[in-house]
Amino acid sequence: MPPCLPSGENLPKNARISGSAPIVNIGIDGYNLAMPAGTGIATYGLTLARTLQGGGHAVTGVFGIDVGREEGLREVCFYDQVSRGEPAARTKAQARRDRRRLLLDALPPRRRLDALEVPRTGRVETETLADRLPRFDRLVSAARLFDIAHRHFTLHGRFVELRVRNPPAVMHWTYPVPVKLAGVPNIYTLHDLVPLKFPYTTLDNKKVYSALVGRCVRDGAHICTVSEASKRDILAEFNAPAERVTNCYQASPLPESFLSQPAAAHALEIDRIFGLGPQTYFLYFGAIEPKKNIGRLLEAYLGLDTPARLVMVGGRAWSSEGELKLMAFGGPGDGAGRVLRLDYLSRGLLLKLIRSARAVVFPSLYEGFGLPVLEAMQLGVPVLTSDRGALPEVAGDAAVPVDPYDVSAIAGAMVSLDEDAGLRARLGAAGLAQAAKFTQARFAKRLEAMYAHVLG
Repeated sequence: MPPCLPSGENLPKNARISGSAPIVNIGIDGYNLAMPAGTGIATYGLTLARTLQGGGHAVTGVFGIDVGREEGLREVCFYDQVSRGEPAARTKAQARRDRRRLLLDALPPRRRLDALEVPRTGRVETETLADRLPRFDRLVSAARLFDIAHRHFTLHGRFVELRVRNPPAVMHWTYPVPVKLAGVPNIYTLHDLVPLKFPYTTLDNKKVYSALVGRCVRDGAHICTVSEASKRDILAEFNAPAERVTNCYQASPLPESFLSQPAAAHALEIDRIFGLGPQTYFLYFGAIEPKKNIGRLLEAYLGLDTPARLVMVGGRAWSSEGELKLMAFGGPGDGAGRVLRLDYLSRGLLLKLIRSARAVVFPSLYEGFGLPVLEAMQLGVPVLTSDRGALPEVAGDAAVPVDPYDVSAIAGAMVSLDEDAGLRARLGAAGLAQAAKFTQARFAKRLEAMYAHVLG
């Protein structure tokens, strides 16, 4: 069985694990799903779970939430915590006590934790969280699992062993976490190696991160990744055997209920909420952090003579102040600022904003995949993106590629998109065709082949 199936074609006919019944139970961690504001990796986990369930598999969610010992209240405690995150310590004394407790919990040299079952009774109304959480077939949780595991790995260089009664057939961790589920194959998804390729763009402890990823590669049953660029990086950095790393790419399916609504209705709603007419703005969405190249994007845009505004959607991350320092020059002129920055939006509202944009601009320095590019292409919106990392793989010929370090190149590409309606139309049509390479069905086939390889 080929370890890498980049296009989803030529899959072995017997790669499918399940028939019409969920005969394989697959565990997926909630490390990122439990974050209230959501992340790209949370989107990956959500899509992974829904894709597997759509293929007939049962999915067990593995979380690190304190659900208490009282079985009758675990479901309530789980959804209470997952909806708002763990409360921060209110005082310095409480913070010191939390750190001391975490150290004591992580101190044993061979740490094992037992996950508790979270009953699924239906007593909690969960529809509000439908955009963030899959409808897991089973839920288990061990209090502070990931905090303890990271502290334990820092101290001892070992993974925490998690024990689950009647464990799933395979555990698929959506991120490199220092945890292994006892008694089953453990697959780790490595989206990219940004902390090692761009160490100045993250706050990770690089020595610990390198050791952690190295252990995932060496001791995991398999490594899943999301692009050929990331696979090449993993093979080169950790000297991993090629047959132990599979590129499954990923998907970001759009709700049928969204696609069934006319684009004009969405454009009208965006205009009423934000005062943004259809195709009157460039749109960036993603984290505000150094890797995303926001500073150069702002410099390029603010030097243009265009009535189109720049809309930026994303929460501030580390070093966002430096990236946004030019925002002060995009403020009110004729009463309406040229640059509009918005924090976290619901997925539905964000999709409407994308659909009504003149173009999506995403000149990131490096991406392991680049979900914003795929999501824009799925909606027929033209894209400007970087010629680095996995972005050329995802965009193909359906975007304007730029050198992300060249401000004049970014500005020139924005001018072309702004002034050439024919170019926008061609890119929009090409984007729809390119996005078809990353459908949920193709993602499912790649996953099935990988799981069959691991379980076989």
